[in-house]
Amino acid sequence: MDSIGYHKKYKGKIGTELKSPINNREDLSLAYTPGVASVSLELAKDSTKASILSLKSNTIAVLSDGSAVLGLGNIGPYGAIPVMEGKAALFKKFGGVDAFPICVDTQDNEEIIKIAKAIAPVFGGINLEDIEAPRCFEIERRLIKELDIPVMHDDQHGTAVVVLSALINSIQVVGKDKKINIVINGAGAAGTAVCDLLLEYGFKNIVVCDSKGAISKKRSDLNIEKIRLAKKTNKNNEVGDIHQIIKGKDVFIGVSKGNLIDKSDVANMNSDAIVFAMANPTPEIMPDEAKKGGAKIVASGRSDFNNQINNVLAFPGIFRGALNNKVKKITNKMLIQAAVNLSRLVKVPTPEKIIPNPFEKGVVEAVARAIQ
Repeated sequence: MDSIGYHKKYKGKIGTELKSPINNREDLSLAYTPGVASVSLELAKDSTKASILSLKSNTIAVLSDGSAVLGLGNIGPYGAIPVMEGKAALFKKFGGVDAFPICVDTQDNEEIIKIAKAIAPVFGGINLEDIEAPRCFEIERRLIKELDIPVMHDDQHGTAVVVLSALINSIQVVGKDKKINIVINGAGAAGTAVCDLLLEYGFKNIVVCDSKGAISKKRSDLNIEKIRLAKKTNKNNEVGDIHQIIKGKDVFIGVSKGNLIDKSDVANMNSDAIVFAMANPTPEIMPDEAKKGGAKIVASGRSDFNNQINNVLAFPGIFRGALNNKVKKITNKMLIQAAVNLSRLVKVPTPEKIIPNPFEKGVVEAVARAIQ
């Protein structure tokens, strides 16, 4: 069965379920009228009790405008539905979190912010998903500031947590430290957040590249976010495209497009190179080619190779912890601890095993412990 047949058979992947019994007249009178009136009046009087008297206690909105879906680009709200529904299914499967896809037919920042604020009463948190950069940065910043529930753009922070976790174990395997030289290719949502979290953890020697080459203070074509990156990365003001910048680096982190580099580029890196080629479905370089170029450790976003860097290792646990601990704002300090906790689940890291897989015991719990 192909994916079209799968979705046609099930007509989607999620649905609602009853948590409370409604088996007789007494149950009905408690769940609905007349009994529910007392609960409604209680919440009208004190909205903070919604987290103990309603589905808000365990429910997340997966909010997208369909402007940057997977590797498919701007395919709009209908194209986003299967992906957001899949995200909701993963929230339930791995974190026990009830989540619902909210795919909005607008790509206007103010409208999206307005919608998110309007639906916030019923949700315990908002997971922003597949919204293009740089718009995603402004939307997330505003919602974090203006809402009293946790808001996180998973393409940014979920990715960053798993990359940091994988890198912590990778440098242990190759016997290097935080002084390593890193190049990040891709300055969108994921690349920016990965850079920010690595810097905060203590990696200082980072150069970020976009489609025009290294981001540096010498460039005059940078948007606000890239200007911010230029101020705190590329301390030697390196210039050139990725093929030039990758030379002499210890780590390549790709969050860009497929088939971008080849084995000769990897051969130009330092010995025991670490390559995270995460473009999907086609990595920046296929893992076997990276190995031929001399890479010691290779990770990708694909499940058919070792070391899959997958957001599902992070986001269920992040929101599980946020809901359990009534966290109103998810901070970088929490995300770093989540990455550290995740890395420790691999007791003896090896080149073929630097991160756990999502089905391993304790993943959600380890991440959730950090969010408090």
